[in-house]
Amino acid sequence: MRSVDDHLASVLARIQPLPPFEQHLLDAHGHRLAEDVVAPRDVPLFDNSAMDGYAVRRIDVVGADQESPAVLTVTQDIPAGTATEAEIGPGECARIMTGAPVPRGADAIVPVEWTDGWSEGTVRVHRVPEHGGHVRHMGEDIQRGQTLLTVGTVLGARQIGLLAAVGRDLVAVRPSPRVVVISTGSELVEPGVEPGPGQIPDANGYTLSAAAREAGAIVYRVGVVADDPKLLLDTIEDQLVRADLVVTTGGVSVGAYDVVKEALSGLGTVEFDRVAMQPGMPQGFGVVGPDEIPIFTLPGNPVSAYVSFELFVRPAIRKLAGYEDDLHHPVVDAICTAGFGSPGGRRQFARGVVGPAGSGGRIEVRPVGGAGSHLMGGLAQANCLISVPEEQTRVQAGDLVSVVLLDEAREVLAMMGER
Repeated sequence: MRSVDDHLASVLARIQPLPPFEQHLLDAHGHRLAEDVVAPRDVPLFDNSAMDGYAVRRIDVVGADQESPAVLTVTQDIPAGTATEAEIGPGECARIMTGAPVPRGADAIVPVEWTDGWSEGTVRVHRVPEHGGHVRHMGEDIQRGQTLLTVGTVLGARQIGLLAAVGRDLVAVRPSPRVVVISTGSELVEPGVEPGPGQIPDANGYTLSAAAREAGAIVYRVGVVADDPKLLLDTIEDQLVRADLVVTTGGVSVGAYDVVKEALSGLGTVEFDRVAMQPGMPQGFGVVGPDEIPIFTLPGNPVSAYVSFELFVRPAIRKLAGYEDDLHHPVVDAICTAGFGSPGGRRQFARGVVGPAGSGGRIEVRPVGGAGSHLMGGLAQANCLISVPEEQTRVQAGDLVSVVLLDEAREVLAMMGER
């Protein structure tokens, strides 16, 4: 058997990030930047008014108050979206709207509330603005040549707005990997269909599809494929047009009807291995089709399939998406609250619930469910995997163990200030 680390390293060595491509802003929403974005222009583009009011020369209104207002001649009207070449001279002002360019000669804006109102002839100013008051100055927010966003930034609403503000309509992003999930087994039926004799609902297809979404993929779940090698190969071939990665579940052990192993072994591009882990010992990985699309063939037992996905498929999806430093779930040390056995020679990934201890700020983990690879009840409760080394056959209560944090556990530990 090969080790977990060797199998993971072999998988990741054959995965290459998807090439970036340019997207319009709204289509780029939610994607990761594949370039540093440098501001092509200043923001604001020009000095403009922050208020509805009058553009003035401050020197002309110094000393003005309610008893002795400054009286200025209104020489022009400047709505937003227009420009003016006329200059404000001594004793003059211009009516100006929010966002309109400040005319030459003016160095402050008097809000209309500080005057006797809108006027086309003369206006009385009874309060003095600061020098530059209520003027949005060119480049005060963003300066041309400034780095705004860096490679790897996830484009949310605020980042999309920033790109629009500097006039970018296209941006290079990493595409979300497209993952096709195929469940195999003649015993499977769709959830919602009453199982017949010997039949069970397809839990794996839904579990893995949801997990792939959580990893950042666009997911296409294929309906159940019966135990027919030709039908499976035809299904995979049909799906390759929309796949950056394929995941199958079931049919990879040594049974008489292990259709995935039977169908793909003949291609010569998929290797089937026994990995020293529990659950999830039978694993397969390789490429299919003329474009050599990566394919993972995972075990059929639900817990085995899920654990295998989180350990091997999730990092591959993240690498396809261009991640470099965040491929894997984080691992922390925790105090185990109960003892349990572990098979010698294989690394066990037991289900657990991790959280803060009662005192001292320690992290504790509580095993949940049994060791069986079919026990979905415990898996649904778990927020982590307890990793027990190959040489260890027993975990005692109070032992320090390594814990692989699933997404829910990260939230728990974030609340207590742990990472």
